[in-house]
This record gives sequence, structure tokens and C-alpha cells, in this order.
Amino acid sequence: MTAPAPAGSYEEEPTPAPRPSAAGEPGPRPRAVLAMHRDLPARLIDTHTMARLAALTDIDPAVVLDDFTTAAARQELAGAEVIVSGWGCPPIDADTLAAAPRLRAVVHAAGSVKHHITAACWERGIEVASVAWANALPVAEYTVAAVLGANKRLLRIREDYRARRAPHDWQSAYARAGNYRRTVGIVGASLIGRRVMDLLRPYDLDLLLYDPYVEPAEAVRLGARSVTLDELCAGGDVVSVHAPELPETRHLLDGRRLALMRDDSTLINTSRGSLVDQDALTAELVSGRLNAVIDVTVPEVLPAASPLYDLPNVVLTPHIAGSLGGELHRMAAAAVDEVALWTAGRPFAHPVAKEAISRTA
Repeated sequence: MTAPAPAGSYEEEPTPAPRPSAAGEPGPRPRAVLAMHRDLPARLIDTHTMARLAALTDIDPAVVLDDFTTAAARQELAGAEVIVSGWGCPPIDADTLAAAPRLRAVVHAAGSVKHHITAACWERGIEVASVAWANALPVAEYTVAAVLGANKRLLRIREDYRARRAPHDWQSAYARAGNYRRTVGIVGASLIGRRVMDLLRPYDLDLLLYDPYVEPAEAVRLGARSVTLDELCAGGDVVSVHAPELPETRHLLDGRRLALMRDDSTLINTSRGSLVDQDALTAELVSGRLNAVIDVTVPEVLPAASPLYDLPNVVLTPHIAGSLGGELHRMAAAAVDEVALWTAGRPFAHPVAKEAISRTA
């Protein structure tokens, strides 16, 4: 399982010694540059974390690159030794690397690095770190809240109570509600999927796992039982999607598999909208047979006429399961922790390997 943040990761720490130079002697602070959407640093990096980054590196917080092809960007890249990237970082390709002869490391303060780390980076030997775990945590927390609420039948009971507005025998009406011995199916042992399973350990739930890359023995270590996807769909009171978006995972949950799901069961999707056949899911939800908690759709913002906005058996959110508001600061703090390790000449706590990129979610 992916390790959590290092112990004491967010505590005040002394400024480390400068990263040794090629000759082995302490050198000046390495030059760093921010590469992300121009408006992101103001939301991502709080004052304390920026002060830590400035103590570790030579950085101009006012310089934020979202285009590596301009003359101003080329001037910044010429001296950059480490890039602190985020959402909106352009691809770091061979042309970019030619303009950045001193670049040695990239620390990504967001999710997957697959959109900007290219083959040229690996060929050059660039060290790469990602704090995707810090963005996975709120997604997993969102999912766990959705699982517990779904099994408690919160949506159904809310609508029932709203309609009745009077005393009722809720115990008899919802005799199967609750989280004791319910079955939760996890589709994909990704970084987020594993974190979800870890957070669900304290509850009296049975976990099923579908992931073709995970052996049954490893699934047991994760607290789950390995099954086929059909078995998972048919056996889960809740089915939660955490597989990566790949050509082979498009419509992984198609109409046939959605039809296998138990009546009144709940589908949770915090991965990508393309993994679920949205037309087939919408039909199931309009019929009232299934429930859903949906954070990702195709297109990302549904047309105003979509029934998913108004269905009483659907929680629809606008792709906010990941870091939101103050949760963004966790990612920035974790990224600076990685920079602190690198400037001290120590290995990254969360390095990224080339072969791991395709399976991040």
C-alpha cells in the first residue's frame, strides 16, 4: 500500500543544509520555479509553506510558468534546477529540457504526472516526486462518507421523511439499512482505492476487490477478497470505482454490468466519467432501481436538462472529491517536504517511477 506522509511531515523543521554540489561541497540554494496555472499558487500555497520553500530554494514566488515557449519562460528555465509543478504545468518535453540545462528534479503538487512528465525526462534522468497521496486522501474520505451514507439509506430516508413529516416505523421500513455486514466492492486498487480500503478497515464491512493486477493474497493483505468484476457488481451493496482512465477501462461498467447490481444498491464514481456507461447508468437511476454518488461525468459539466441534477436517489457533485479549499494546502506542504529532502541530498519520500505512471488514478 502507498505509504502515508512521513511522520512529522507538517511540523516546523530547521532549514536543511544546502544540497551538495557536483564536487561534493555545499552549494548555494538551488534555483526553483513554479509551473502551473497562473492563479493556482494563491490557492495552493499558504504563506507559511511559501516561506519554507523560499528558505530551501532560490525562487521568485511571483513567477509562475504556464507556457514554456515564451522568451520570459526560457529565461527562467535556463537557471532552474527544480520545478515545482501543479495542475496546468505544460509538458516537460525535449524542447523544454533543452532550454533547462540545469534541471534535475520535478516535484508535482497535484495528482498524476502523466500529463507533463515525458519520455525525455526519463531519458535525461530527471528525478520526479509526486504528492498524489495528498490529493488521494480527500477523495478517499469523500468515498468513505458516501459508502457509510449509502448503506444507512440516507437519501431514501430523507425523501421519505420529507414526504411524511410525521411519526413512522423507520426500523420496519428500513430493516436492511446500516453498515453492519454490508458488502462494498472496490473497482481498482489504485492509490485512492487502496486508501479507501484502509479507511474502511475499522467498520464491520465485507470488502470485494476487482483489479487484474492484484493477486488474491495481496487483496487479502489489503483487507478484501479478490473477485471478478461481474461478481463484484452482483455482490456489492455499494460499488465504488477507483480504476485509472485508460482506453481499456472505457465503459468498464457498461449496461450489462450495471444490470448485475442489486436492486437499491449504490454506485460511487470518483474516478473518471468515462469508466461508466453514463446513458445506461442514467436509465437505471431514472427507473429508481439504483442509487448513485457521482463526482465525475461526461461531459464534465452535464447539460442543464440532465435528470441527474434532480433525481432524489442521486448525489451529483462537480468533481470536488479531490483537494478542495484548505485541502489544497496539504499538497503544497507535502511538496515542500519533498523539496526539503532533495535539497538535503536525500531521496524523495514519494518518488515516481516511469512504469508506475499508467496505473495512477
